[in-house]
Parts: sequence; C-alpha cells; structure tokens
Amino acid sequence: MDIRSIRSFTVGVIGVIATLGFLLGIAPGSARAEGHSGAVYVLTNQSTENSVFVYRRASDGTLSLSGSFSTGGKGMGTGVDPLGSQGALALGEAHRFLFAVNAGSNEISVFAVRGTDLQLVDKVSSGGTMPVSIAVHGRLVYVLNAGANPNITGFFMNPRTGHLILLAGSQRSLAGGSAASPAEVSFNRDGDVLMVTEKGTQTIDTYTVDDNGFASGPTAHVSSGATPFGFVFTHEDIAIVSEAGPNALSSYEVNDDGGLERVTSSLPNGQKATCWVVATEDGRFAYTANTASGTISSYEITRDGTLSLLNPTAAVTGNGTAPTDMALSSDSRFFFAREGGSNSVAGFRVEADGGLTPVGSMDGIPAGAQGIAAF
Repeated sequence: MDIRSIRSFTVGVIGVIATLGFLLGIAPGSARAEGHSGAVYVLTNQSTENSVFVYRRASDGTLSLSGSFSTGGKGMGTGVDPLGSQGALALGEAHRFLFAVNAGSNEISVFAVRGTDLQLVDKVSSGGTMPVSIAVHGRLVYVLNAGANPNITGFFMNPRTGHLILLAGSQRSLAGGSAASPAEVSFNRDGDVLMVTEKGTQTIDTYTVDDNGFASGPTAHVSSGATPFGFVFTHEDIAIVSEAGPNALSSYEVNDDGGLERVTSSLPNGQKATCWVVATEDGRFAYTANTASGTISSYEITRDGTLSLLNPTAAVTGNGTAPTDMALSSDSRFFFAREGGSNSVAGFRVEADGGLTPVGSMDGIPAGAQGIAAF
C-alpha cells in the first residue's frame, strides 16, 4: 500500500469514528470541554545518557513527574538552546509513538506510548550528523540532520511495532549546504510537502513528497525576516514562521508544488530572541517564546493566514527564565513552555480569547535539555 492509499485509509477511519461519535452522542471537542488529563514529555539531551522525562498532566493542567526513560543514545546538552532547533521530540498520530533525537550519537529513538509509561522499541542511525528535529506524518518519518553536511533523511515506521526502516535513497541536501544551520523540519497537514528553516542563510526550503514517501527538492525561498527558526502548519496549509532577527512572526500559504506565497510579512512583537512558535489546533492563535525577554507573545490568525499581534506579553515567565521549546495539549486547552534558564516547565491554561493563565510549574529538568511534546 503506498503512502497516498494509507492517507486515504486513515481519513476513512477517522470519518467512521466521527460518525460513531455522532450516533453515540459524543460531541466533537468534548475532550477539551471536560479537560481530560494527559502527559508532557521533555528530552533531557544529556551527553552521558539521553532520556525523556514524563509528566502526568492533571485535568487542571498541573504537572507531576511520572518517570524517566532512557533513549539508549546520547544528547548534546550545554547551554539554554544547545540544538538550536524546534521539534527534537515529536508525537506520532494518536500519540501512540514518541520520536526523539540523539544529537550526540547521531541516532533517533522511538518509544511506544502508554500514557505516562514509555517503552523503547527502536533506535536507528539518523542518516547524518547531529539530528535536531523530527517530522512525522502517518507511517512516514523524516529527520533533520544539522551537522557537517546538513540533510533530511526518510524512514517508514511499522505501525504495529514502531520500528523504523530506512527509506533508501531518501536523503536530500539543504539549499544552504554547510552554511544552513537548520532549525526545524515538518510536514504540512496533507503530508505532501516538507519544509525546513535555515537560520544561517535566511532561507526556507520546501520539498514535495510523492506517494512513495520520497522528497523532491529543495526549492529555496527567501525568508520574510532574518533567522527563520521554528514554524507550525495550521489550517489551509498556512505556515506560521518565527524570526529571531526582527523578533517577529510571518505567515505563508504553502502550495502543493512547494511554492510559498507570503500572507503576512514580519510582524514584530517588541520582545527579544523570538525563536519558537506553536499554534492552537483550530488555527486561531499562535504563541512565540521570547527567550531573552522572559515572555510569551500571542498572535491571532485569520482563516486566510493573516496575523495580528494579540498581546506582546501574554505571559511573563521572568528575567533569566529563558523560555524556549513550547507545546500545547492535544485539545489546545493547556500550553507548556520549557524554561532553559530556570530548568523548569511552566504551564498555562489557554482561555477562549487566547489569553494565558498560569497553572504552575515543575522544576528539576537538567541543564541543556531540549525538546518538548504534549497531549
């Protein structure tokens, strides 16, 4: 079965589930209304032994440490932002599997997820040096290798076991070559386009993905603002990109052929070191971590991808906290930011108007950690 057939099958299954939910009187979004519990995962990225800290999320958004699980590899944990990336941890569909980079041993690890319990099911070579970001769409997994000769490399995942199989011949270079200093790789929502941000060359790369999982490209696009870093895809294949140069967000419509059409040019928030970005599942709100300011900014997103600054200081984590990686719960009811300066995770409730209300924080994360995921 090729990738396109798998996507069609998945859509069909989702449709059946939705129909059953309607017949049984289960309203869409009921998980958000009831505030179901979940989990938050943080990659320790330690050079001696990389591992994942797992936190149980209560229905009010508060966290409690549940356990630590070794990736079987090594990280590169030094400083506030050791990998210079977004997406070092990635949850697969239905949060059945968790994918982690081992930047120090050039590997990626796969865990089977059982809520707050993780089981290491595979560890493979990343196909390059210093993997920093992982993209997942169905059975297809691509990893971004940032060191030496930067590239993206593809894998198929066995949906039953979680084992990864190298997609032979899938490795693709980046447009900027050794100067790229890439930050993130991710699929658009349909899974037919891959995108990579290059901090070092002010470039956004796009690749088209065929039915067999092979990427063609890259096509290089000049970023709206300097130092494109993190990004997230929302509705209608809109890409929201953070820019550490002007401390801003920009937005693009991504076409099936990998073309980028700018919707909103760099829209600054008046903060410092705007590097990470997440967006709510409904595509209404985006949030940026402003590492040097100790703040989180919020933006509103229209249906066509137009951005407007909602609140430059939607949350204040404090001087020296250095908020970096961020994640939203799968229902977008709770927002979590890893603080590289205070070695903690700060939690917030997402209000209906996009506001953020603190719900507490958890300390004890090792210095040099990088990567966060949540459901």
